[in-house]
Amino acid sequence: MLLVRWLRFFGLLLILAGCQAQTGYPPDSGVAAAQFSIENKGSDTMVNLALAWAESYQKLHPEVRLSVTGGGSGTGIAAMINHTVDIANASRQIKPEENTVAEKNGILPVEHVVARDAIAVIVNPINPVSQLTIQQISDIYSGKINNWADVGGEDLVIVRLSRETNSGTHVYFLEQVLRLGQKDNKTLFAQDTLLLPSSEGITAEVSDNPHAIGYDGLGYITPHVKVVAVAEDQALPLFVIPSVESVNNNSYPIARDLYMYTIGEPTGAIRAYLDWIMKPEAQAITRTLGFVPINTP
Repeated sequence: MLLVRWLRFFGLLLILAGCQAQTGYPPDSGVAAAQFSIENKGSDTMVNLALAWAESYQKLHPEVRLSVTGGGSGTGIAAMINHTVDIANASRQIKPEENTVAEKNGILPVEHVVARDAIAVIVNPINPVSQLTIQQISDIYSGKINNWADVGGEDLVIVRLSRETNSGTHVYFLEQVLRLGQKDNKTLFAQDTLLLPSSEGITAEVSDNPHAIGYDGLGYITPHVKVVAVAEDQALPLFVIPSVESVNNNSYPIARDLYMYTIGEPTGAIRAYLDWIMKPEAQAITRTLGFVPINTP
C-alpha cells in the first residue's frame, strides 16, 4: 500500500513538472507564461488585419494569448452570443434579430469601430469597362443587365461573383448596393450569381475570367484585377476609385466601418487590447494592410 502511495506521489510530481515545462520558460527566468487568453473570431475581411494586430500585441504583451479565426461576420457574432468567444469581428453591424437572440442569452453586445474599409468593384484587366454607377452595379447583380455591352463593354455574358451569405461583406453589398441603401427595397442577387467562400477566391476568379465581375474589401485587391471607378449619382456622375483618401473624404460611395463586438463593456485584458488597437501604432498596421485607419484625417 505504501509503495502504491509513493508511486502516485511520484507520478503527480512528473505531471506538475511536465505542465511547468510546457510554458516554455525556466521557473526562475522571471518571464511569465501567458496568463490571459482572448478568443477572437468572425469576419473574413478582417481576419488578416486581426491576425497582424494579435501578432504585434503579443510581442508587446507575452502574458496575453490571442487566438484569431475567420468564418464570417455571422459566425463570429453567433459565437459571441453563445459566449464561446471574447471578441467578434464583423464587417457589418449586428442585426436586430441577432441582438434579440443575444438578449435572450443574457448577452449585451457592445460595438467598437476599429477601422474602415472600401468595397472595391473589380473586373478582369482586359475588360474595357472602367467605371460604373451604383445603379448599374445593382442592375448587373440583380440580373437586369446580363451583357457587358450594355455598360460599354464587349459582347460578353456577365459572370457575377459574390461572397457567401454568411459574409458581412455580402450583407453590406446587398443592402447598400443592390438595394441602393433603401430599407423597403427587396432586390436580391440574380440566381446565377456564384457564391465564393473567400475574398481571395473572388480576386483569383476575376483575374482568370474576362467575363467576371466581383467585389472585395480594399485590403484584398491585387495587381491582377482592375478596380472600377464608382459613381453614386447617375444624373451627375462623379466616378471615384476606392482608396484611403477617398474613404476618409467620403467621396467613394461604397465604404463602411469595421467592428469588434464584445460581451458587455470590456474590462481587464480585453479592454487593454481594444485600447491598443485604437493607438497610432496599431492603426498604422491597418493602413499597411490596405484598410483605412480611423484616427487619421
